[in-house]
Parts: sequence; structure tokens; C-alpha cells
Amino acid sequence: MTTINTAAITVELPEAFDERWSRLPGIRVDGWRITIDPAEYFFRFESSSWLVADWKLVKSQLLEVQETTESAVEQLALDFIKTHAESTSDSARVLSTAYEVYTYLFRDEHLAGLGLPQITAEHLRMLREAATLMALNKVELDGHISNVGPCWFFPAATSVVFDLSDEMGGMLDEVYHGGWFNEHRRIESIKAHAALGGRLVHGCQSVPDQTGGVVAPYGASMAAFRNDLAAFKAGWIEQVYAHRVSPAA
Repeated sequence: MTTINTAAITVELPEAFDERWSRLPGIRVDGWRITIDPAEYFFRFESSSWLVADWKLVKSQLLEVQETTESAVEQLALDFIKTHAESTSDSARVLSTAYEVYTYLFRDEHLAGLGLPQITAEHLRMLREAATLMALNKVELDGHISNVGPCWFFPAATSVVFDLSDEMGGMLDEVYHGGWFNEHRRIESIKAHAALGGRLVHGCQSVPDQTGGVVAPYGASMAAFRNDLAAFKAGWIEQVYAHRVSPAA
């Protein structure tokens, strides 16, 4: 474990998170207030700065902008980030921004189009919560993964917190990274993640294999990212699963 800052991270969000997040080390949920002890919560915590942009600006100046034959959606997002994003060491701001991003991306209106009748509005709430916490993970431009928390390993973390079976945890992960396979959702995701200073990247294939997701800056080395991820994932996934309080179905 590498940590550069042991000061507690505290944020109050508009939605009360599930108290079972406290099953994971270093995190406590008291209604709308979430407190994280970086030394206990993170597997690796080497950076306490993030790139963020104001969500209200994303909504008003980016979400409705359409790509053209001269300007792809990725270029629109990159230009927006260059103009509006700023570095912050305020982790509460990162979490608050992420909450807005994922409240938008995992809204109930998507349920009808998922083609997954077993996924409910309650499952989307789980996704919003886990993805919000995931925003504290970080990848540097050289591809080095500087921050890794339990929510990197999405099915493992959600199975611990929400008592999900392996099958349902994997299904939730399918919805999480479904933006790669549904172009409408992919475009939404690219635009919305501009608020978190980059794009959502994933290390796994279409079948969930716990290789995680993180918002990486445009231009980050994906080759170095892949190699760094492969080196640590197995042992840390096992540590997350160790906090299950009931056997997986």
C-alpha cells in the first residue's frame, strides 16, 4: 500500500448511500455523509489531485452538442476538457461531480432499453453508488495507475456490499460497461465523463473479468495501463471478496 495523504475524505451527497458500504475497510456511511480513510480504503493511493469540470457546464454546453463529420464526439469532449477542466485536490468535489455524472448515466429511463428484465431501478442505484466511489481511482498520462480502491473491481465490491451472487454481480457489470456496445450510451458516456476530466476506460472483454474501470485522461498510455493492471488485480480482488458476509449464490 502506497499512500501520500492520510487525511479523511468526507462528502455529503444528495442521496443516502447504502450503509453496507461500511463492510469494506476504511469507509463509513451515515445517511448522506460518506467518510473514507485513505490508508484503510485504498490499495494504492499515490495522488490526491483530480481533473474535474463543472457538471452544470457539461449539461448546458456539451450534452446536447452533436458530433459532425469534422468533429467526433471524442474531440468535442477533449476540447471541452481543455477549456473548462481544472485540477483539484478537493476529493469531496470529485465525489459530488461523479454523483451527478452517474445519476445521469444510470437513470431509470434506460431500463426499458437494456434488454435485461432482471435489472431493476434498485440495481441502477447500486451502479450509481459504486461508480461514484470509483471516481477516486486515477490513471496518470504515462499509464501508471496511481489510485486503486475496491470499486475498481466492480463485481467484487458490489457483491460484498449488496449481497449479490456472482451471476448478478456480473450482470451489473454488463450494464456498467454496456456503453461500449450501445452507441447511444457510449456517446452519452463520453460527454458526461468530461466532467471527470477524461473518458471511462475498461480493461476487460465483454464478459466481466474484474479488470475494472477508471476515468483516464485523453492521451494516457493504454499499454502501460494494461500491464500495471495485470500485475496487481488478482490479489486485490481476493482481498475484496474476503469481506463478504454471506456465501455467494
